[in-house]
Amino acid sequence: MTGGEPPPFLVVGHVVRPHGTRGEVFVWPLTDHPGTHFVVGARHLLADEVDGEGPTDSQEHELESVREHARGFLARFAGVGDRDAAEALRGRYLFRRFTDIDELDEGEIFYHELVGAEVVTADGSPLGSVREVFPLAPSELLEVVGPRGDFLLPLHSRFVRFDRERRRLVADPPEGILP
Repeated sequence: MTGGEPPPFLVVGHVVRPHGTRGEVFVWPLTDHPGTHFVVGARHLLADEVDGEGPTDSQEHELESVREHARGFLARFAGVGDRDAAEALRGRYLFRRFTDIDELDEGEIFYHELVGAEVVTADGSPLGSVREVFPLAPSELLEVVGPRGDFLLPLHSRFVRFDRERRRLVADPPEGILP
């Protein structure tokens, strides 16, 4: 995937384990908008791992029931009616087609928009481009590769403004960040 281009699929959850004997699984959400991906009727594709290749199973799996549970969800997919069938889903990742993903809220950015984006100072001086996004708390870190060297830049509104049209980050980094 080239930076800036939307991927065909995004990972939205991880099946942790079966729950009970009637085919439910515990799903850990991997999205900022779980309420739109974990609802009855939502369709997911499955993958054994998240490796950038996308789903490994072309069959869509429709959610038949969903309820919140312990910072995640208890979900049952159509056709999964017992613990053995639920066990087969253990450890799988849930993908949704990018076209099924919600529009972003004001100020939100997809990671794929950042990779390869130009990074400049407020006066337009080039700092480099984003090589990687590290999803950490309380703020993501951007690995910037530039002519003066590589550095990590916090993706925080105090230090960075994203210009989506120009695919550019305007940075005012804290003291000591720049090489």
